[in-house]
Amino acid sequence: MSPAAARGEAAYEALRRQRRNAGLLGGAILLACLLLAGWVSEFSPVALLAGLPRIGEYFGRILPSLQWANLFAGSETEGSLAFWFYRLDSWLLLLLQTAQMAALATLGGAAVALLLSFPAARNLVPSPWLHHLSRRALEATRTVPEIVYALIFVWAFGVGPLAGILAIAIHTAGALGKLFSEVMENAEMQPWEGLRASGANWAQACRYAILPQVAPNLVSYTLLRFEINVRGASVIGFVGAGGIGQELYQVIAFNYYEEISAIVLLIVLAVMLIDLVTDRLRHRLIHAAGAR
Repeated sequence: MSPAAARGEAAYEALRRQRRNAGLLGGAILLACLLLAGWVSEFSPVALLAGLPRIGEYFGRILPSLQWANLFAGSETEGSLAFWFYRLDSWLLLLLQTAQMAALATLGGAAVALLLSFPAARNLVPSPWLHHLSRRALEATRTVPEIVYALIFVWAFGVGPLAGILAIAIHTAGALGKLFSEVMENAEMQPWEGLRASGANWAQACRYAILPQVAPNLVSYTLLRFEINVRGASVIGFVGAGGIGQELYQVIAFNYYEEISAIVLLIVLAVMLIDLVTDRLRHRLIHAAGAR
C-alpha cells in the first residue's frame, strides 16, 4: 500500500471513530435525558404493567352485551343494537352541535389568524417591532391549552357551547396564524415588488400579490384544523363547554358503561367521516392549485 493510500485509510478510520464516538455520546445523553424525564414525571414500568390489566377490565365493562338472537330487536330488548343506542337521537344532535362548534370556532380562528399572519411574516412585515408583536400574540394564544380557555369562559359565560366555541377559536387563531405566516414567508416576492413599485400600498400588495399564491394552502390548513377542532370540541365538553363531550363526561361520572362505548363509537365514526370528507377537499385544492 502506498503512503498516500495509507494516510487516506488512517484518516478515514479516524473519522469513523470520531463519528462513532459522537453517536455513542449522543445516545448516552439521550438515554440520560429519558431516564431523568421518567424520574421527574414519576413514570414507572412497574406501575404501567400493574395497570394494564385494569385497562382491559374497564374495556370489558364498557363493551355491550349484544346477543345475536336479539341483535335487531327493539330498544326495550336487552342485547340488541337499539338497546345499546337507545338515546341515539339525542346523541346525534349533540354530535351535530359539536361539529357546529368546531366549524364556527375554525372559521373565527382562521379569520383572526389570517389578519395576524401578514404582519407575522418576516418578508411582509413593515417594521420589526410589529413582526415580533404579532409573533408573540400568536404564541400566547396557542400556548394555553383549549381546556383552560374553556374553564375561563364557562366561568364567564356559563355552561354551554359558547364557552367551547370561544376557547377553540382562540387556540385555532394561534395555531393557524403560525402556519399561515410560514406559508407566506415562502411565497414568491416578484408580484409583491411589482405592485409596490407601481404604487400599491401594503394592504393592497398583501391582498393581490401574496394571498392568491397561498390561498390553497391556507384553505388546506384550515380544513385540517377543523378535523382537530372536532376532536377538541369533544374533549372540552368535560368542563361544561357543550357538545357531546359534556354528555360523555356525565355517563363516565355515573359509570353507565354501555353508554360510554356507544358515545365513543359515535364520536369515532363522526371524526372518521369528517376526516374522509376534508381529506378529499384538501386533495382537490392541491391538485387544482398545481394545475394552474
